Amino acid sequence: MSSQPDPWTALRAHTAARVALGRAGVSLPTAEWLQFAQAHALARDAVHAPFDSAALAQALALQAFQAMVVESAAPDRATYLRRPDLGRRLSPRSAALFAGLQTPDCDVAVVVADGLSALAAQRHALPLLLELRPRLEAQGQAMGAVVLALQARVALGDEAGSLLRARAVLVLIGERPGLSSPDSLGAYLTWAPQRGLSDAQRNCVSNIRPEGLVYAEAARKIAWLLGAARRLGGTGVGLKDESDAPALVGPSCQTIAP
Repeated sequence: MSSQPDPWTALRAHTAARVALGRAGVSLPTAEWLQFAQAHALARDAVHAPFDSAALAQALALQAFQAMVVESAAPDRATYLRRPDLGRRLSPRSAALFAGLQTPDCDVAVVVADGLSALAAQRHALPLLLELRPRLEAQGQAMGAVVLALQARVALGDEAGSLLRARAVLVLIGERPGLSSPDSLGAYLTWAPQRGLSDAQRNCVSNIRPEGLVYAEAARKIAWLLGAARRLGGTGVGLKDESDAPALVGPSCQTIAP
C-alpha cells in the first residue's frame, strides 16, 4: 500500500517535532515508524550511557580548568534511577574530599553532572564553559574548580557549592532525553547554595545544544542571571530572566537592563 503525503509537510522545515508524518492506510509510513523507533532507542541509550568523567577532566585541564570528580550517594545507575533522593546527596567519601581542599572562596562553583543524559554533559559542558568564562571574568566573578559529578541530580550542586564556600552554584546537567533531543543540557543557578533548597530557589536555562540554544547565547543568559543574582542577592522566583529586554537609557541615566 502506497503512503500518502501529508498536506502540512512544509511545516517540517520549521520544527524538529513529529508533524506531517503522512500515512499508509490507517498507519504511519514505514520510514516514519523506523525513525521513531531509532529516536526512542537513542533516548533510552542516553539515559543509561556512562559518564566518562576522566576524559572530560582531561579536556578541561587542557583549557586551564581545574577539575575534581565526585559521586552521589547512589552506588550505581539502577539505584540512581529508582532513588532520586540519593542522587541529590554526595557520597560520604566524596563529601570528605572537600574537607581536604585548600581552595579559596569563589563567586561561582560549577558542577557538571551526568543527570539523565551523560551524553549531553560530555558533549556540551566544555564548549559552554569556554563561552561563559570570559563573560564572568568581565563581570569580576571568579569561577571555582569544576566538579564532575556521577549519578547526580540538580540538588547535589547545593551541597557541593556550600562545601566550596561559593556565593553561587551553576549545575550543568544532562536533561531528560526527548525523541528529538537525546543530548540536551540544562543549566541551573542557585544563590547561596546549601542543602535543603527547593527548585523555587533556582533559575534554569534549558535545551543547550547546537540544535537548540547555542553555546554563546546560553552563556550570555547564564552570565546575565548570575550578575543579576549577585545584585539581587538571590535566585529563583524573585529573579526573572530579562536578558533580552531592551536597554533603557536616558540622557543622564545609566543603562538599567541588561
